[in-house]
This record gives sequence, C-alpha cells and structure tokens, in this order.
Amino acid sequence: MKVKVLKVLMLSVGAILLAASCSATTKNNGENKKEKIENMKTDGKKLVVFFSHTGENYNVGYIEKGNTHVIADMIAEATGADTFEIKPVKEYPKVYDECIEVAKREKQADARPAIKDDIAIEDYDVILLGYPNWWGEVPMCVYTFIEGHDWTGKTVIPFITHEGSGMGGTDRKIASACKGAEVAVGKGLAMQGKVAQENREQARKSVENWLNNLKISK
Repeated sequence: MKVKVLKVLMLSVGAILLAASCSATTKNNGENKKEKIENMKTDGKKLVVFFSHTGENYNVGYIEKGNTHVIADMIAEATGADTFEIKPVKEYPKVYDECIEVAKREKQADARPAIKDDIAIEDYDVILLGYPNWWGEVPMCVYTFIEGHDWTGKTVIPFITHEGSGMGGTDRKIASACKGAEVAVGKGLAMQGKVAQENREQARKSVENWLNNLKISK
C-alpha cells in the first residue's frame, strides 16, 4: 500500500514539474519572439513597395489616387525611402463591385496575375510592403511580385488599408511568402482608407507614430 501511494506521489510531482517546464518554455518563447521583433533591423537602405487601387472604392467613392498609395507616399516622405508601385498588366476594374469580384476569383484560384516592370529588392535592406485587404487576403498581384524575388536577410514591414477588417492576419501570410525575411508580424500598420483619403493630417500622424515606434527614420 505504501509503495502504491509513493508511486502516485512521484507521478504527481513529475506532472507538476513537467507543467512548470512547459510553462517556462512557452514564456521564454514568447519573450524571445518579442525580443526578436524589437531587435529587428530597421536601418539601412529602404524601399516602399505597394499595390493600390484607383477608381471606385468602398466608403470613399471614386478616387484618382488609391488609399494605399496615399499612405505609401507618407511613409516614403518620412523615411526617405525609394518607392515602387506594383501594377498588374491587366488593370482591375474601376467599378467597385466588378473589382471585388475579380479579386475574389483570383483568390479562389490562387492566381498570380502578371505585373508590369520590377525593382531589385535585393539592393535594399528594409522593405515596407503595402496593399489593401481584399477578402481577408493579400491581393494576388502582390504575391506575383513577392515570388519573383529572394527575400533572404531582408526586413519586411507590412502596411495595409481597409474599411473595417484591419490587418486580418495578412501579415502572417506575408511572413510565409517572404521566405528568409524577418517580417514584422503584429507590428504592421492598418489604416482605414477613409482616413487616408479624408483626414490626411490624422493619417500622417498615425504613420509617423508607427514609424517612431519601429525606430525607422531617414
């Protein structure tokens, strides 16, 4: 009977120690991840890459300059970064309903639309990557651009425009696509398109605060 009780006690102690070990490991992994993000390289040569839609957009009407383009220019001005706009060979429809239907079909097909021109991201250290949140996904033409480059050793910082869906986990998808890069998951900027278009001062302050928190400057 004593032997049986002793075995039960030993198993209980073992379980407690294992749980404590797992808890410590989880905590350490969380701390290491946080430290990794905070120590992410943000200096060096910078590039703002973005895709933006013009024409009719939800909540802002017809626009000549896309929401994401507005924010991309603010980021470039604040950081002194070069810029590159991703442009599909076949433009998306200007009419909003038609555009989102095309985007939906591309997402379902996991398409890779051809894009015009290119830029050597290999010449840069920090790439700030912008796009609208379409159907909770990165626009497929952005993947076309990503998959045409080697991202090893780069720092990639996402920024998006949206009308209520926020980042929507797209930063994690960027992290999976930009193989070999250090991607600022959880540290990207999500800006409402209506703010970008109709309250530029507020948008600029948000951009500047975000960049300051990331310790990115000219």
